[in-house]
Amino acid sequence: MKTIRVREFGDPEVMKLEDAPDLQAAAGQVVVRVKAVGVNPVEAYIRTGTYAIKPALPYTPGSDAAGTVESVGPGVEGFSPGDRVYVGGTLSGAYADLALCEAWQAHPLPPNASFAQGAAVNVPYATAFRALFHFAHAQPGETVLVHGASGGVGVAGVQLARAAGLTVIGTGGTDRGRQLVAVQGAHHVLDHRAPGYLDELLKITQGRGVDVVLEMLANVNLAKDLTILAKGGRVVVIGNRGSIEINPREIMRRDASVSGFVLFNAGRQEVASIHAALVAGLENGTLRPVVGKEIPLKDAPQAHRAVMEPGAFGKIVLVPFAMSA
Repeated sequence: MKTIRVREFGDPEVMKLEDAPDLQAAAGQVVVRVKAVGVNPVEAYIRTGTYAIKPALPYTPGSDAAGTVESVGPGVEGFSPGDRVYVGGTLSGAYADLALCEAWQAHPLPPNASFAQGAAVNVPYATAFRALFHFAHAQPGETVLVHGASGGVGVAGVQLARAAGLTVIGTGGTDRGRQLVAVQGAHHVLDHRAPGYLDELLKITQGRGVDVVLEMLANVNLAKDLTILAKGGRVVVIGNRGSIEINPREIMRRDASVSGFVLFNAGRQEVASIHAALVAGLENGTLRPVVGKEIPLKDAPQAHRAVMEPGAFGKIVLVPFAMSA
């Protein structure tokens, strides 16, 4: 099999394509023949060696993939060779031809979703679901601001919130991104690079503010987020790249709250609950992952540079089957 290996922490070029032995499933495990791999910003952070999670070297990056079951280990029920699946977490790393997973990390991929879309499910949709419903406790009829709504998590947040009956305000930094946000179902779309865009938000909400903010770049936006919350509003920090000074009085006067999480902290029961909802959403078409770019596995360094660039548009996916392209 072919796999990307990181033998030292550093810039994207530390990721090298190597040959490795094929994987074998032990008890309770499945091997997935990978057709597409989802690229997430967290993988770029981990690769630098500065993230809170620091894997032992060498390692294969990635947690999200989609493909077909290659083999199953003893005691595995519910999966057979050839089944279409997407995975949320692996034992071996996802940037490869094959991925070894615990059976509970694999989930059915409905026939109406492509492999590339399946690879775009786990981190983006599980993150958005956990933020909206497990942390913000969003309710139908509330209003949510999805900051940076044109990226993978943002698109997921818009679709999930719209399907749950919330009024959705999404932001994007480019015309193309804002068009995508509108197509995905946001009721209102704002340019977060425009001066006074939050004044426009307050006009939309008739001065009340929003009940929930899904924040993708807290070090830039958090202080401002607190000023546009409704009473009892909740900010959930999903992404952050530095420090910021805030005024806690903005929280106090609104009986508001700010929370944050790392998806990897979710327990097995919570993960099962999240993916039961996501599979149902894929089946009924309310969840439609948007793939913005497909890149051959051998060009993983290019994907890591792209995933950190501003102006996100959907999900970046690696395609192992295009390695020779």
